[in-house]
Amino acid sequence: MKKNLHILQISALFLVPVLFSSCTPGVAPKPNPKQTSSIKGEHVNPYKKGTYAHFTASSNYPKTYGIYRNEALLSSSNGSNAKVIVDRSLQRAILLNNGEVAMDYPVSTGNKNFPTPAGEYEVLEKTKAKKRSNLYGKIYDAEGTVVNSNADSSKDTIPEGGRFEGALMSSWMRITWDGIGMHRGKVPRYPASHGCIRTYYKAVDTVYDKVAIGTPVVVR
Repeated sequence: MKKNLHILQISALFLVPVLFSSCTPGVAPKPNPKQTSSIKGEHVNPYKKGTYAHFTASSNYPKTYGIYRNEALLSSSNGSNAKVIVDRSLQRAILLNNGEVAMDYPVSTGNKNFPTPAGEYEVLEKTKAKKRSNLYGKIYDAEGTVVNSNADSSKDTIPEGGRFEGALMSSWMRITWDGIGMHRGKVPRYPASHGCIRTYYKAVDTVYDKVAIGTPVVVR
């Protein structure tokens, strides 16, 4: 009996450090924005709901059509403090208010044949009306049937009696004098335009209202 008790006492001596070592505080690792549960394999967002960090750490960012809005910042955003940054790799843009993110929204930039050029620009012109492109659009035949849905008016032939109709570009915000701008348009989650920055319809009116002539626009 004494021998067994002695063995138990020795075993306890080895177990104590192990138990205490498992509770020893250490430096907490930084949260992984895309971390997953080790048990269920599910995505775990480590940030507080409603924050910009939580929005960008979601499992479907940046492909989501979701829009992040900081209503307090948006309410005070205007031409004197606004700036737009377009990220071609993410196919998203952010509206800044004095350097803070007021809105993050989907865009579609130029495709591989007509890439949107990177650079630092500014808003040169604003037109809310239904502006149409004078270069890209559709060609119709004499019966009104679309014969070319991705036409270039400088290269493609219009059939006799037919017509060219430029692509609609409402809420136009020009950033270059050779035809590049931000405007409302179809926004697939990949580069698809002829160089312009198509802006998601749920965000474009806000962007239009918050920028002014001279507002900086950075394309990266």
